[in-house]
Amino acid sequence: MTAALVGAFTAAVDASTLGASVLSSAGGAAEILATRHAYVAFALLLCIGLYMMIANPNLVKKIIGLNLFQTAIFLLFIASAYVDGGAIPIVPSGGPEGGLYVSPLPHVLVLTAIVVGVSLTAVALALCIRIYDEYGTLRTDTLRELLRDEGSIPAREPVETSGDDGAPAAGGAPGASDAGGETDD
Repeated sequence: MTAALVGAFTAAVDASTLGASVLSSAGGAAEILATRHAYVAFALLLCIGLYMMIANPNLVKKIIGLNLFQTAIFLLFIASAYVDGGAIPIVPSGGPEGGLYVSPLPHVLVLTAIVVGVSLTAVALALCIRIYDEYGTLRTDTLRELLRDEGSIPAREPVETSGDDGAPAAGGAPGASDAGGETDD
């Protein structure tokens, strides 16, 4: 799957590079998108990662989505720190002190975030191994049902509505459940 994502990303970058000359004549937003490949990649990675975290019922795929989301944030920090013509922020003794320098702070923050992200991934995968050993599945919907059967989370109670105005008969808001807002979809 990773090779397919990398292939799709490089094909998109190649296509946008070829189309950059055509889009530059149109001006405006098309030119900005054609010259800011990192921001387009940021948006794609962010959306794909968020979708994977929300839509996939498998816990390992949710972790992969989280990693894509984190990578998008790293790319945003690095891309926003880019200074055209900037030099490294090390001034030799006796050298000129003026000039255009690149701030090292975003790079330091990203390096720290990478370490935190790797640690988070390791802990999440370790928890997935424990969950699989205990319950035999990594699907969130199946895990939710198993936990309800165990009594670890409360069972859903159907909301009874009166026939007149659709208001709940036994108290509570329409559509409310004891599952903390989670659905079985």
